[in-house]
Amino acid sequence: MRAMSFSPQPLSYCTNVHRAMTLAEIHADLDRFEVPVARNIGRPLAVGFWLAQPVIAEILARPAAAQDLTQALRSRRLTCYTLNAFPLGNFHDRRVKQNVYLPDWSQSQRLAYTCDGAGVLAQLLEAGSEGSISTLPLGFKGFDHPPEFLDAAMDNVLECARHLDRLKNFTGRLIRLAIEPEPLCVLETTPETIAFFEILWRLAEQRHLGDIVRRHVGVCFDVCHQAVEFENVAASIAAFAAAGIRINKVHLSCAIQLDDPDRRELLRPYVEERYLHQVIARHGDGRIAKAADLTDSLLTQPPLDFAGADVWRIHFHVPINLPSLGPLPTTQGDLAAALSAVAKLDYAPHLEVETYTWNVMPQKPDDLAAAIAAELNAAYRLISDGA
Repeated sequence: MRAMSFSPQPLSYCTNVHRAMTLAEIHADLDRFEVPVARNIGRPLAVGFWLAQPVIAEILARPAAAQDLTQALRSRRLTCYTLNAFPLGNFHDRRVKQNVYLPDWSQSQRLAYTCDGAGVLAQLLEAGSEGSISTLPLGFKGFDHPPEFLDAAMDNVLECARHLDRLKNFTGRLIRLAIEPEPLCVLETTPETIAFFEILWRLAEQRHLGDIVRRHVGVCFDVCHQAVEFENVAASIAAFAAAGIRINKVHLSCAIQLDDPDRRELLRPYVEERYLHQVIARHGDGRIAKAADLTDSLLTQPPLDFAGADVWRIHFHVPINLPSLGPLPTTQGDLAAALSAVAKLDYAPHLEVETYTWNVMPQKPDDLAAAIAAELNAAYRLISDGA
């Protein structure tokens, strides 16, 4: 395998940290957040838009809206090559939790939202750029899925690939879908994800879509997610490469680690009502215990398989520039290992910082733009070390 460096595109940061639910708010946030972030890093910045379904609908309803947004980016020397299409609805509701996985990939609303987003992204892309769209890992394991769930999800993913192929033929813009494994989801671990792609590819070949699907469908490797799974992230990236599955996007993200479950009260400030924070505990012999969320009850009366574990990891995206949060370590070392592995691929995935939890952190930053810039500067340092 020929070693390459990283994507020549500027680093992206994901705007799902912001509350924008209208196109006017999207435009306002360019000056409120993105321009100050770019100024603070002193480099070009890519905006990884999260465009909720109402925003996508608003853009599609007015033919000039996408062109206006493109011009707004260009006039501020900003670019956009990737969308986060994981949350379809309001990601800043008082309580999101498992609702973020709805609609799932068995439902037509998920397909329509993703395809509409691709159409918008095709208009935002600069000439010669490829695009990516990250999306949920089919659905959430905790839901009661009907027997036909997986077949319906694969049908919709294949139809999305067809749409992306038609879009490429019509616009000349290549956009790739990036399915994002996540703890306690239908696609959770690297082996589960590889097994899914093997089935998807067989089905695609039967429908004479093999080349289209391989070109347009891959994964989003969220480093926090796979670190929470206690995977060796470098080995996971190598496994995807060996299986021929393209990593279309990498989320640069870190999780919380608890080295001593007897000190679990340290996690109390991170119990909050908006987002789901899956918890995985590992024993010295490799046994794993999983909980769907970080809750008061888990801290007060943990099951024996949690209380007796050696280490816990929590799906709570925390600033990637911090190796620890007071006495709590982060998985920053896994991020460095992942970037070193990405540098060895024979292609360059899109790279995006995705810390969407700033608004629910125990200590919120006085200057969010400066905090995001600190993360991006740290990412550039890690990239320099990993190249």
